[in-house]
Amino acid sequence: MTPREAAEQEAKETYVRFLGWCKKGTWVIIAGLLAVASCNFGVEDGPSKTGSQYNGEQYNPSNLKVEK
Repeated sequence: MTPREAAEQEAKETYVRFLGWCKKGTWVIIAGLLAVASCNFGVEDGPSKTGSQYNGEQYNPSNLKVEK
């Protein structure tokens, strides 16, 4: 086997391994994105709502015209 043939064979094997790792990496990224998407991106549903809810009474601007 000539050095050219050996190099070509090694390049083909390396390329096949590279494509295999790219496919595995793509599946890992997709699985990670799906795991993050399952968290509903911060949507607050259900009885245990946390975070900032708007309170119209607290932020009522009715006291802006108060005379001193």
